[in-house]
Amino acid sequence: MTVDDERVSRVRFGADGLAPAIIQQFDTGEVLMLGWMDAEALRRTLTSGRVTFWSRSRQEYWRKGDTSGHRQYVKGARLDCDGDTVLIAVDQVGVACHTGTRTCFDADDLDPAVGRR
Repeated sequence: MTVDDERVSRVRFGADGLAPAIIQQFDTGEVLMLGWMDAEALRRTLTSGRVTFWSRSRQEYWRKGDTSGHRQYVKGARLDCDGDTVLIAVDQVGVACHTGTRTCFDADDLDPAVGRR
């Protein structure tokens, strides 16, 4: 088992072979998007320095920015406490969302009740 295989084997992928990958701007902490990775997409991400996802709709790998120019350069990667979600810290060049906005999480405020402490 290679070092890359060992790192990927620590992830608990779902029954569909995928794990959610939260993409976060490394220096501001801004949450940019969520994508899906299988073992190969994660291996490519960890070894290439660029983020690769598995497209559930197209059933193919895609590296963020190859067609749009809006690249994500890896600055760090961590697992959550259960090992089933990956957090990738990136330096985002351009926008992260396919709609043309900086983040995928700025479109629809659900206006929740704000908790008090």
